Amino acid sequence: MTYPMNKKVLALVAACLVSTLSAAQVPGVAKDPEGVVSLGSSATVQVPNDWIVVEFSTSKEGTDANAVQAALKEALAAALAQARQVAKPDGHVEVQGGGFSLQPRFNAKGVVNGWAGTTSLVVQGRDMVTIADLAGRLQTLTVGSLEYSVSREAREKVEGEVAAQAIARFRAKAADYAKAFGYAGFAIRDVNVNVDNGQRPPRPYAMKALAVSRAGDALPVEAGSGAVTANVNGSVQLK
Repeated sequence: MTYPMNKKVLALVAACLVSTLSAAQVPGVAKDPEGVVSLGSSATVQVPNDWIVVEFSTSKEGTDANAVQAALKEALAAALAQARQVAKPDGHVEVQGGGFSLQPRFNAKGVVNGWAGTTSLVVQGRDMVTIADLAGRLQTLTVGSLEYSVSREAREKVEGEVAAQAIARFRAKAADYAKAFGYAGFAIRDVNVNVDNGQRPPRPYAMKALAVSRAGDALPVEAGSGAVTANVNGSVQLK
């Protein structure tokens, strides 16, 4: 069985149909843009590492929580006293207290049978010679990790240069694409520029640190170089 449609409903359906047909007839309304190319480029500059971060740490264990905590505090206090003697302002040698933790140990039955704790100290800065010498003299903490990087000031000096290189490569690539597709030129639609210092994660250094501590020699320093990279990504309209 069919039912007659209300005149208002018929009018609404007709209006929607006319609107849809009209939109389809308007040039460019539902048409994807033509001649748009997405591309990316990058540039890298090698910069000498001028910043060192050394983390010193130690672990203690025992059956008495207070005794373990006291031993950790004593070790950290002694290391801090030595480190503060060589601290220098303006980013040359910075001293910062690290983590401090104390955790219970459990036997097979789930009963606490001891305590284990760790503490750490971070020394960082541009004066690698002083920091390396300190690492050889500390007796209560050993080197847990070592990291070299490019300082913020050194990185900022080359950011403009490396970004300009990446942008120039982006434009050159866009021009090559335009020519290959038979266009006279291009216009940039959208673009994103990102500069990355390529900082590496800290390297474990425990075994070497133990030998250095016993010998009393300065920590070997091999700073090397770091990479500052600029990446440019976006799209262009070929014209």
